[in-house]
Amino acid sequence: MRIEKQNEIKSKISEQNTQLFQSAFQLSQYYKLMLYRTDIDGLRAFAVISVVLFHLGFLPNGYLGVDIFFVISGYLITSIIYSKSEKNQFSILDFYQRRIRRIIPLLLFTTTLALIIGLFLMLPDDLDNLAQSVFASNFSANNILMYITSSDYWSVKNEYKPLMHTWSLGIEEQYYLIYPFIFLFLQGGKVKYIKISLFLLTIISLSFFLISDNSAQKFYLLHHRFFEFTIGGLGAILFKNTNFKSGSLNNYMLIFSAIAGLITIAYPSSDFNSIKIIVITLSTSIILIVGKNFSNTKTWYDFIFENKLAVTIGKISFSIYMMHQLIFAFSRYAFLEEITSFWAFNLVALTIAVSFLTYHFIENPLRNHKAFSFKKVLLILIPVFLVGSIASLYIYSIGGIIKDYPELSVYKEDYKFERKLFRITTNIHIQYNEDVRQMDRDFEETDKVKILVFGNSFGRDITNILLEYDIQENFQISYFDIARTYRDEGLKNRIEEADIIFIAAFEFMGKEWISNIEYRYQFKIDQNKIWTFGIKDFGTHNGIHYHSISEDTDFVNYRTKIKAGVIELNEMLKSEWETRYIDLISPVIDTKGEVLVFTPEGKFLSPDTVHLTEEGAKYYAKILQYKLSEIMPK
Repeated sequence: MRIEKQNEIKSKISEQNTQLFQSAFQLSQYYKLMLYRTDIDGLRAFAVISVVLFHLGFLPNGYLGVDIFFVISGYLITSIIYSKSEKNQFSILDFYQRRIRRIIPLLLFTTTLALIIGLFLMLPDDLDNLAQSVFASNFSANNILMYITSSDYWSVKNEYKPLMHTWSLGIEEQYYLIYPFIFLFLQGGKVKYIKISLFLLTIISLSFFLISDNSAQKFYLLHHRFFEFTIGGLGAILFKNTNFKSGSLNNYMLIFSAIAGLITIAYPSSDFNSIKIIVITLSTSIILIVGKNFSNTKTWYDFIFENKLAVTIGKISFSIYMMHQLIFAFSRYAFLEEITSFWAFNLVALTIAVSFLTYHFIENPLRNHKAFSFKKVLLILIPVFLVGSIASLYIYSIGGIIKDYPELSVYKEDYKFERKLFRITTNIHIQYNEDVRQMDRDFEETDKVKILVFGNSFGRDITNILLEYDIQENFQISYFDIARTYRDEGLKNRIEEADIIFIAAFEFMGKEWISNIEYRYQFKIDQNKIWTFGIKDFGTHNGIHYHSISEDTDFVNYRTKIKAGVIELNEMLKSEWETRYIDLISPVIDTKGEVLVFTPEGKFLSPDTVHLTEEGAKYYAKILQYKLSEIMPK
């Protein structure tokens, strides 16, 4: 009996151990699933594909893929650190070590590679801009730089900026500098306050986002974006232990969220941006929350989010995101004036090939704790960071002038003592335009004919044309900046004293400006002394032309397509101003709608396709000589 009893006890113990082992195994599998979900890789794939198509010009709302990344980041980061905070085991050092391994190696590789390629391909002003972006990106602040320069007339167009896309990485890295401290200070016994803290932060951030009417702030600044991370984070906490069974209601919820996200991204209009971001944030959160129980269920969800192609793209999505804009921007800059479907396919193929290499040889190896200790990681990253940052700061300080650029009449020797860090006007390349501000002064008592030029940077272009026309002997020129129209009483006096008034036209500069000024100052302007200089345009970007010319180039006939809508705008302004309109496009355009890029001597007419170089101003002074002599007889 005793032996039988002992065997029975052993059997029960063995059975309990087996059950315990199975429970432990199931639990480990559950946590493994929580920490790594292949369906999230599939979601990442859709996000990065949207962004890539957006930057190719094929998906107007594809930029919302970035918002999907923000929500995913909030969800995953919170899932990991909240569990550790509950056990009072969250380590801020461990958190930052993992984030550094995950992000910084590929970021530094991208910024360094961009700077090296830029040294060979870019014109000085563009290289100068790239150097700013390298420095800002290395310090997790390219979003702030983009915000500061978003309203800059002279800023490089985004599609030609190789590091334009790192603005989102700046936001995410700034989020990492704030978010984990909430969990550090509220871990253990205070963990119950985390939910309410995230809820309050969500309300505050969402309020900033909804109330602000500044689109640049809403796009580039963290406090307007923080709610996307925290909504993902709250979803991870609130529904941590919720089991969404594969029932019809949950299934419909998942389907509705996926369709809502797809329609929002595919919607052709660029209106309702705030609503679209909120819809994407909520739909992504629902997919993350509910989808965890639909993973590996052999349903439509698996087919869409866990097929091999989507998961593969998702795994290398960070590399694709970092590499695609680098490839697209430099291709546009130096080789492709237009990205056709054929070239789009080839550029995407190249991006994927390069991304596989960066994932396997840069991104992934340094995340391997066994292969590289954190000390070794720092020994690799710190020198790269210092070299890239110092080099970019130096290039910025010299305005990107690393050699002679005869086509722009820019010679290194002329700028050897120039340093942008110590200049009042930081951009060396707009100095010719900026110098006109010295002429923003009242008229003097003189017998000379008084000419008032009224406008913005385009008005300064007009002033330079007049100065290159060499009229100063008989005429006195005064420039007035349009930005001061409604807050400077001196404008009325200058208008009344002027014999001739030149207005610089731009998109919103019609005759209503004259009526507004008359109403503001309660006086009538003599319409007979007003002339309007028209708009101008010299194509999309100078980089492609810089790489297309040679010693045999026929500069007299070298032309490029004018930007869409410019001819129509010019005709509208011409119709409104009639005989008082000085057309700047007609003298340089042909019957095909293509405009000149260079002077006959091979000098760029414009540094940025809309303003004038010194040689461009001289060229216009020459071709407008007859028209100007009619208006201002000597």
